[in-house]
Amino acid sequence: MTRVVFMGTPDFSVPVLETLVIEGYQVVGVVTQPDRPVGRKRILTPTSVKAKALDLGIPVFQPEKIKEDYQQVLEWQPDLIITAAFGQIIPKILLDFPKLGCINVHASLLPKYRGGAPIHKAIINGEKETGVTIMYMDVKMDTGDMISKVVVPIDENDHTGSMFEKLSVAGAKLLADTLPEIISGKIKATPQNHEEATFAWNIKRENEQINWDQPSRTVYNQIRGLHPWPVAFTTLEKMSVKIWWATPSAQEYEAEPGTIVALEKDGIIVVCGDRKGIKITDVQFAGKKRMDVTSVLNGTHPLAVGKKFN
Repeated sequence: MTRVVFMGTPDFSVPVLETLVIEGYQVVGVVTQPDRPVGRKRILTPTSVKAKALDLGIPVFQPEKIKEDYQQVLEWQPDLIITAAFGQIIPKILLDFPKLGCINVHASLLPKYRGGAPIHKAIINGEKETGVTIMYMDVKMDTGDMISKVVVPIDENDHTGSMFEKLSVAGAKLLADTLPEIISGKIKATPQNHEEATFAWNIKRENEQINWDQPSRTVYNQIRGLHPWPVAFTTLEKMSVKIWWATPSAQEYEAEPGTIVALEKDGIIVVCGDRKGIKITDVQFAGKKRMDVTSVLNGTHPLAVGKKFN
């Protein structure tokens, strides 16, 4: 029986691990990121993959740096290593070890959106579709030969959270369909066209701030591309305000970008660079919890027509 080591970390990776077990593969070990402090109380919390692996009775290895600490993986003697959103670069000694190679379940249609935030970037860029690519891994970031793909549409109201779920399920199914051919040696991988590559580096703080000079559709795509994490933000009178959700509007307004032009019962209308409005429906003021705008307007708040977000 094929001995598999699985490497993954977030919720996205869990259905992939579950599928391997359901399909009857011998998962001899799971590698995931170390436990991290979470929340205001900084409670040490295991990764989603670790929690699932322990439920399934699979041994777990949590190296701080897999490039330096990889002996446990070698001792598991894998025939195949499978990764899905693991979050670390795999060293060459591990890439070369399994007789069936190392494969990655990547959440984009390679060579588009190589890197750590392909789902965020696809939505922020207004893509109508994305997908999952299974590829052989090499020493560079997401540059290996492609084995199989599946296309997944991005709907108008989709956000990063909903697409994580869709792509996770699609990736798990694609892996189940692809593995038999990999193991049998019948698969024919296709090299990527590196000239067509685009990149999706991890989201930084400066990527989260809204530029109201942009068209309303661009602002909307940024908000949904950063929902439900890390969440887009703006400032009002030097106070940080997270914008959890909004909907675009076709109506035009005569006001400077970022200006609040209407307070409606279910949202506030803010003008964007193309003079079109966007209705903000869920916000979070600094030091407060997330709230829908209806609740905000029913209490004490700093929102008013004519005030400007920056």
